[in-house]
Amino acid sequence: MTDHPSKLLVPRRSVLKTAGVAGVTTLAGPLLIGHVGAGEPGHLRFGLSTYPPSLDPWTNAGTGAATVKLQMFRGLLGYDGDGNIRHELADDWSVEGDKTYVFKIRDNAVFQDGSSVTSADVKASYEAMTADESTAYLKVALGVIESIETPDEKTVRMTLSEPSASFIYLVASFFSFIVSKASLESDPENPIGAGPYKITNLERGTRIDMEAFDGFYKEGLPKSQKLSFIAYKDENLRVAALEAGDVDIIEYVPWQSMDFIASNEELVLDTTDGPFMYLLFNTEKEGPLQDPKVRNAIGYAVKREDVMAAAFFGRGNPLNGMPVPESSPYYNAELANHWSYDPERAKALLAEAGYSDGFDVTLLSTAQYGMHKDTAEVCQQHLQAVGINVTLNLPDWATRVDLGNQGQYDIAVMGTAGQYNDPDALANFVDGRRGASFVRSYGFSDDKMNELLDAGRAELDEAKRKAIYDEWQARALELAPIVGINWRSQGYATQKNVQGFQNIPGFLTFYSGSVIETAENV
Repeated sequence: MTDHPSKLLVPRRSVLKTAGVAGVTTLAGPLLIGHVGAGEPGHLRFGLSTYPPSLDPWTNAGTGAATVKLQMFRGLLGYDGDGNIRHELADDWSVEGDKTYVFKIRDNAVFQDGSSVTSADVKASYEAMTADESTAYLKVALGVIESIETPDEKTVRMTLSEPSASFIYLVASFFSFIVSKASLESDPENPIGAGPYKITNLERGTRIDMEAFDGFYKEGLPKSQKLSFIAYKDENLRVAALEAGDVDIIEYVPWQSMDFIASNEELVLDTTDGPFMYLLFNTEKEGPLQDPKVRNAIGYAVKREDVMAAAFFGRGNPLNGMPVPESSPYYNAELANHWSYDPERAKALLAEAGYSDGFDVTLLSTAQYGMHKDTAEVCQQHLQAVGINVTLNLPDWATRVDLGNQGQYDIAVMGTAGQYNDPDALANFVDGRRGASFVRSYGFSDDKMNELLDAGRAELDEAKRKAIYDEWQARALELAPIVGINWRSQGYATQKNVQGFQNIPGFLTFYSGSVIETAENV
């Protein structure tokens, strides 16, 4: 089914949520090639790993959705190809004291309906994100904003309730897009953004076609006049489409295909380490997983090298603690090597917790991504070796997200990256005050961990922050709200004639959709 392009600016949230969860069969092969127009100059074709479950501007619906949304919406700030914060709707910003941020909006910034972006739109967007009824991913984090003033149409002053070392990263996040105040008031299910592309055609579950927005505020951009997102749930079909020239870029290059792509003179592989795999737990459900000893036992039971060999062809590194990169000034070598592979210790901890005979659990993952499925299968084998009987649940990605948000699991496999290169980003994975999310253990919240996260965020002195995050890591390892598995190599691949696209390094790899505006096939 295709929505009428002349009436479509942004697909309605409810339609997209329904479409994604319905699991509509993805098209691939000759039918798709003929429809897209392979090799058409000025037409960039991007192979997604999944059709977006939602295009709501402020919710977390995965990388594929974020990549599409970055074409429709922009925030005050964003990231360039090297991972540096750059200006987007704001062409200047400054800090007054340690709690007030002033943003100047570009004079030429306009929404896709032609209306100017004003300070009133910024205020309305942030107020909608932080409203009591909001489901925005950054709702709690943005609660640090005490007041928003609009002294004129192009100036926004945000004053925080306390200093925040991470606030500017929240402003640059792709979960804090600015949308038209008028569209929020007249049709809140169809918000209008100021991104470089407008949707012209939508085939739910399959593809999204776009064309360049001629009012985009960056002169000469976007480079490609047309942009198509085509969903290939099967990762082998996604690689085959790239090899055949049916698409110009693909995300989530499967690890078993990386060597092949790297050796193909017609293709370019671009990888970075930064994302990581980990286990989540339903700590609200009464049972063994409410006990930190059991969760730690699971951490000792899994042989991470086996996961890496099976799921990532050896690309990456074991993650034996909380996901703080070795390159970070907040890295602690002693705390980073907490969960060595020690099945006997795992059995001892289970016995201490009263489960010497083991127990039964369900393990939620997805068959849509090989890395998730293979990680789940290896974890299943190792957990069963210490007496934990595991039944796998491997639905498609959209269903896995939905089940995770509802807490319909005992243990779950997850893979993601921090939103920014600061330990405060780890709050997204352990801070239960932020509400239910498929990236966090269901029902987990610890006052002491939350207190330390708040202290680290408010402290601007690096040495003092280091001490805070050392204490936080120790507490996190004691309680094991998540169990790290491994760092993984994350890849995009392109045709060799594609210019202007790059994989943003580290945690920010999932922001790479922000540089599609400079990409073109030449």
